[in-house]
Amino acid sequence: MAFNKDSVSGTIKVALVVCVVCSIFISSAAVILKPFQVDNKILDRNMNILIAAGMFDPALNNKAEVNDLFAEFTPRIVDLDSGAFMTDEQLTQLGIDLQSYDDRAAQSDPAFSDVLAEEDDVADIKRRVRYATVYLVEAADGTLQTIVLPVSGYGLWGTMYGYLALEGDGNTVTGIGFYDQKETPGLGGEITNPRWKALWPGKQIYDASGAVALRTVKGNGSGVHEVDGLSGASLTTRGVGNLIAFWMGPKGFGPFLTNMTKG
Repeated sequence: MAFNKDSVSGTIKVALVVCVVCSIFISSAAVILKPFQVDNKILDRNMNILIAAGMFDPALNNKAEVNDLFAEFTPRIVDLDSGAFMTDEQLTQLGIDLQSYDDRAAQSDPAFSDVLAEEDDVADIKRRVRYATVYLVEAADGTLQTIVLPVSGYGLWGTMYGYLALEGDGNTVTGIGFYDQKETPGLGGEITNPRWKALWPGKQIYDASGAVALRTVKGNGSGVHEVDGLSGASLTTRGVGNLIAFWMGPKGFGPFLTNMTKG
């Protein structure tokens, strides 16, 4: 019997064949493109860390050059509760690979994160990872020069993700950068504006007593513990201040930075 493509059954068969062919094509494309997507994700991460640390050179125009510069950093995974570096043995026991560990993905995994109590959740992130990746730059003599920390907190429309860079003293800000945010363009979205980010270097996280003192303020900030807020974006500004308060405090990187300053 001849195949009648104009019949109902013929139309269904043609549709099924097209669906199968398209599925195979899409699946194959996904498999083929995945390594490129992973490489681009790593490249984007490396660039954002370099930018936050004030080490990015706009003249860099290819992946190899960016990755070569990023090679100055040593990534380490920190246990946020103890503030100590994770040993290779501990990472192996937990099934964590230093190179592929994704802090953001781990935040939604109950095996690697905890629900925050409302009174502790200053940054409104709901869950906090137990283990976080930090990036360190050391001088030839082993002196710590730069510490880059992943930070996040809720703004007006969603969670803002970025990196905060500190000098080796664990207190003086080198820079800040946000690579993922949903704030209003021209208002809260100005957290990515180089002019606003230029206000951060030299600011101090902690006061003489060791308490988190750095904050965003309405209007013109003064001294080493204040950063100008964004005009017309009070909720975004408050969100940035809240994420600093959380991640530099006892539930964030506070214990780690204390350990680092003690050597």
